[in-house]
Amino acid sequence: MKRSFILCFLTLLVFDVGAQYFITENAGSNDFPIVTATGVASIFVEASEDTLIHKTAALLQKDIEKVTGKTPRLVDKIDASNNVIIIGTVGRMTGVRQLMKNNRIDASVLKGKWEAFKLQNIRKPFRGVQNALIIIGSDRRGAAYGVVELSRQMGVSPWYWWADVPVRKQKEVYFKNGVYNYPSPSVKYRGIFINDEAPAFSGWTKEKFGGFNHKMYEHLFELLLRLKANYLWPAMWGNAFNDDDTLNPVLAHRWGIVMGTSHHEPMLRAQTEWKRYGKGAWDYERNEKGLQSFWKKGIENMRGHESILTIGMRGDGDEPMTTRTATALLERIVKDQRKIVEEVTGKPASETPQLWALYKEVQDYYDKGMRVPDDVTLLLCDDNWGNIRRLPDLNAEPRKGGYGIYYHFDYVGGPRNYKWINTNNIARVWEQMHLAYEHNARQVWIVNVGDLKPMELPTSFFLDYAWNVDNWNEDNLSGYYLKWATQQFGGIYAKEIARILATYAQYASRRKPELLDAKSYSITNYNEANRVAEAWNLLQKKAEEINARIPQEQKSAFYQLVLYPVKAYGNLQHMYTALAWNDYYAKRNNLLANKYAGEAIQFYKNDSLITVAYHQLNNGKWNHMMSQKHIGYTSWQEPAVQKMPEVRYVKEGSVRNAESTVLSTPPASPGIAGDDKGPAFYEKDGYVSITASNFTRKKEQPGIAWKLIPGIGREGDGITTFPVTRNISRLSKNKPQLQYDFYTSGKGNVKLNIYTSPTLNYTDSENGLQYAISIDDGEPQIVSINKFKVDSHPWARTVSDNINITDTDHRIDKEGKHTLKYWMISPGVVLQKLVVDMGGLKQSYLGPPETKIENR
Repeated sequence: MKRSFILCFLTLLVFDVGAQYFITENAGSNDFPIVTATGVASIFVEASEDTLIHKTAALLQKDIEKVTGKTPRLVDKIDASNNVIIIGTVGRMTGVRQLMKNNRIDASVLKGKWEAFKLQNIRKPFRGVQNALIIIGSDRRGAAYGVVELSRQMGVSPWYWWADVPVRKQKEVYFKNGVYNYPSPSVKYRGIFINDEAPAFSGWTKEKFGGFNHKMYEHLFELLLRLKANYLWPAMWGNAFNDDDTLNPVLAHRWGIVMGTSHHEPMLRAQTEWKRYGKGAWDYERNEKGLQSFWKKGIENMRGHESILTIGMRGDGDEPMTTRTATALLERIVKDQRKIVEEVTGKPASETPQLWALYKEVQDYYDKGMRVPDDVTLLLCDDNWGNIRRLPDLNAEPRKGGYGIYYHFDYVGGPRNYKWINTNNIARVWEQMHLAYEHNARQVWIVNVGDLKPMELPTSFFLDYAWNVDNWNEDNLSGYYLKWATQQFGGIYAKEIARILATYAQYASRRKPELLDAKSYSITNYNEANRVAEAWNLLQKKAEEINARIPQEQKSAFYQLVLYPVKAYGNLQHMYTALAWNDYYAKRNNLLANKYAGEAIQFYKNDSLITVAYHQLNNGKWNHMMSQKHIGYTSWQEPAVQKMPEVRYVKEGSVRNAESTVLSTPPASPGIAGDDKGPAFYEKDGYVSITASNFTRKKEQPGIAWKLIPGIGREGDGITTFPVTRNISRLSKNKPQLQYDFYTSGKGNVKLNIYTSPTLNYTDSENGLQYAISIDDGEPQIVSINKFKVDSHPWARTVSDNINITDTDHRIDKEGKHTLKYWMISPGVVLQKLVVDMGGLKQSYLGPPETKIENR
């Protein structure tokens, strides 16, 4: 176990470019002994330090005990001791000031920084002390993050409680001699939004804690701290963070968590509080004084606790405020809200952090010229489906409040709710948040994680990436799965688990399970439904094999993080495939319809059994957490009860013979020779299908390069240009392009379908994002991929299918070899697939399989 774990971490060094590993189980020269066979270091925090520092010292004490079985002492003064861990902040810690004065430690890199920290061991720092491990932060959270980083590397996962990840046991633990500096995070405020929390999270916390009270929130605050997050929008479906339990905000502050309220809950007051205490209408034109009084109470309740105020106003119940864009009214609301802030705090409004969420129709106010004071953060949003709607212009004047992003892993709304299990591909999350960061949206990143529990992996990635964007890029992104799997399960099976997680993310993100039905994948064209079902079977088989081999203490975490989502989604897909075949054979009066009816019913029952197994883990610790309804949708809103879809039966008697379903086998590739090393493609049954990453050749130019984004596509990798801030002014033969050679046995008019990721027109350009396309020597045709508006029918189809398909008409004048040229115009367009329709293309969800020439 030890050797495999170490080897896996050595492998991770290749992927995690910013990694600093400082924990070892084998003592080296001058290494600091945290725990040895004969003793354990003590932990020192000065009494004057912030409460958060004392809390994290107590966490470290417990973590060391979990890892080694030995409990260090917590001391409030440095006395004669062999080894001591010293935790504190620059400017407040007397011992550190003394070490700085004696040139034993350089804390200059921390002065004036936000949440930075360093770890360093020093021999004989004080009289009577043999060794010291210094964990010092630029501020209280910086010091706390240094502590949790130490715990994480010792083997305590941030998800040890929330996903029952077992602690990695060690007999001895040493800190490797050296100085380890961690600069300020890439994004200043990084957090999550607990939302859409009924019936799952709400049922669970009511059963386990009696509601959304401080007992539950303390677990959540600790998780956020261990994930190096600092910001939270609390649960709000019938809940009021400050009002439900007055200890909630007090403990949030002690844990160093900056509190806010959601995009439609201004001035730190929950929507539920208005239902409890509001007087009059939620209408500023008719009830100005009533709303001002209500909001004033929210600022009074803040009581000096770190907070970010949501300002502005939407309609009651997360609806539009009016049927028109009332810019003047909203400007007056913001101005009056800032007056309230100044009156209550006694300070200029600019000294209290605020944000204005440009969510849904609120973006229209901004687009039509409304502006807020420069110190207010403009919180830009995605379309609720992971596609960012708007980003700052690269030449925009800097704002004191900067820009942020509100992102979604979960959503209630059109075209359909999705809130059951994780369907977020981190390749796509990275690609969109990388766009955001490069366009200077760096002040606040907050993500709607729904019930939290099914979103452990994407939540970790979102916050890790926000902490240091330089750690992960298009070249090493797939390594994140390996790092995360190693952190949760150790090194022995980490590579296999990482492959399962990455494959699951790609499969599950193709279509939200709430959108699945019997018609999603074709059962007759390209053997699509069967191919998809077989892929899920293979993935489950691999997960089951690992589950059989891992230690018993890891099985609960493995079920939650790996096996449950694989089984649950795969089972649902099997149910709909069986329903499709049931309908197919019933229409043909074939007895096979009855067989598939029985299978569909069994899969429906299995859905409940898989969930029951989850709810019974650890004596029912997570009961209710997977209770979201996901079968029986007929509109955007979830059904009142989960219901088995209708099946059809064929009566025995005079029925047709069973029809066989045969997998189509592609013909042998034509024997075509060529000088190019890249692949080529051939016509099959009236079409040519090309995976974008398999280009024959490419052209680049200085400062613009084509690169793959691993696993971002519905069927594989995607390809786009970097940097994402560079476009081209005009086309020419030397401009960046991808070329694909293909061979046809026919000629004539063809239609070319281009599959791209569902990126929105985040630049707000008149023509949207664009590419150009040509075949052979034809004139390049310029195509706009996203001129549609959010909430339109084309948008709904694009996000439902998780693909944007655009088409152009072309003419092929001869048989034989051709070259398709894809020209880059706009950055941010991720190409996934190209299909040449020569009249034989059939309907399918993923498009036809690739017709690639092998062994060219």
